[in-house]
Amino acid sequence: MTGYFYNPNIHPYLEYQKRLATLLGYAAGEALPVVSDVAYPMEIFLRRVQFQEEDRCRHCYDLRLRCTAEKAKGENYEAFTTTLLYSRYQKHELIKETGERMADEYGVPFLYHDFREGWREGVETSKRLGLYRQPYCGCLYSEKERYWRRK
Repeated sequence: MTGYFYNPNIHPYLEYQKRLATLLGYAAGEALPVVSDVAYPMEIFLRRVQFQEEDRCRHCYDLRLRCTAEKAKGENYEAFTTTLLYSRYQKHELIKETGERMADEYGVPFLYHDFREGWREGVETSKRLGLYRQPYCGCLYSEKERYWRRK
């Protein structure tokens, strides 16, 4: 198993760095290999969702799972999946549908599992280990939804 960090949706850059550093630190302690792109391709996400903000999750999942499936195919992995399936806040059926579509397109099986069953345990473990816990999904729009309140 190899972790892959590709998140062109995360904004701002300091948030991106925190999440990547947390993953790399945790992975090192678990001897989990992780591949990450050195670029910060936020513009790819923004171009994709421009004027389609209400459907941003569909575009985000497509970008991230497409890149993951492409990487899995290029590196000859047996399958691919996503940590998005762990979150209680993500659109689970849309993730599954997108992963299966990418599996068909790239010829690499999508490993579907409802990882939300371990959500509470994961939260407790991350707190015990002192890991950074992100307060929003990552994109500019979710950051606004999380912090901006109408007066």
